Amino acid sequence: MARKLAAAPKRVRSAEVARGAIESVDAHYRLAGQVLSAAGGLRAGLAAEGPLPSRRDIRAVVDELLEVLFPESHRMGTDGDGLQGHVARTIAALEPRLETAIHLGLHRLHEAGRADGCKKRAAAITAKLLAALPDVRARLAKDVLAAFDADPAASGIDEIVACYPGLYAIAIYRVANRLLALGAEVLPRMLTEYAHARTGIDIHPGATIGASFFIDHGTGIVIGETCRIGDRVRMYQGVTLGALSVRHRSGAATAAGKQRHPTIEDDVTIYANATILGGNTVIGKGAVVGGNAWITFSVPPGTRVGIA
Repeated sequence: MARKLAAAPKRVRSAEVARGAIESVDAHYRLAGQVLSAAGGLRAGLAAEGPLPSRRDIRAVVDELLEVLFPESHRMGTDGDGLQGHVARTIAALEPRLETAIHLGLHRLHEAGRADGCKKRAAAITAKLLAALPDVRARLAKDVLAAFDADPAASGIDEIVACYPGLYAIAIYRVANRLLALGAEVLPRMLTEYAHARTGIDIHPGATIGASFFIDHGTGIVIGETCRIGDRVRMYQGVTLGALSVRHRSGAATAAGKQRHPTIEDDVTIYANATILGGNTVIGKGAVVGGNAWITFSVPPGTRVGIA
């Protein structure tokens, strides 16, 4: 009997613990409801058909893309059959991951009552991007050589590929730009924003950037959606290629389809912390824009612009 009486307090404590856990869950549930209802307009504006790719998904896609594009310097290891076999296995791992991420971006706004062609579109976009990877790598080779030619601090091409944040951001931009052109949604921006978080370089995937593009240092660079950048352009940290501000989204809507960001022609050099704004602003071929310049006007070819 004494043994049974001694066990009773344990049962009481167990019941109290269980009751406390239930009350805690109820409190969390109530708080979750309050959080969700605090901005109803935000919820109404979100997609209803499932999530976008996670940050982990994006990181995996980026790692595998760079492994394919620069396998010589970013090798994750081989199974003994050489570089080509290693790249082939990486492509095999990348393909389903990329297709899933593209599908999530396409499907987020799908209406339940309509025929669902998102998976078919995602498969087609994935196949086209994979087929385009040789061209993307060829373009990136020119970017690497531009960096090596322009930066005497570079000890070799392998150092540029392994260490330079500018090349990292350009590589992801070139893939994202191709994905956007193929019809992918949201994923291209997620890729370039991942590069932005890693490097401090913000390149919109909709920008048009020519061959042999070199970003030196790079932190704080912003390149807007409708920028047009020619060949052999060199740019330093803190440069902004931006739009003139509008007060409300409706003001921007009236200019839909129009260029909001500047045009940078071939062989232009833009030094640190220069700001160039406006869709009508053209920096002519061979011009040099000095550090800290603020420009909202066109600059003739071959002109040097700076702050005295």
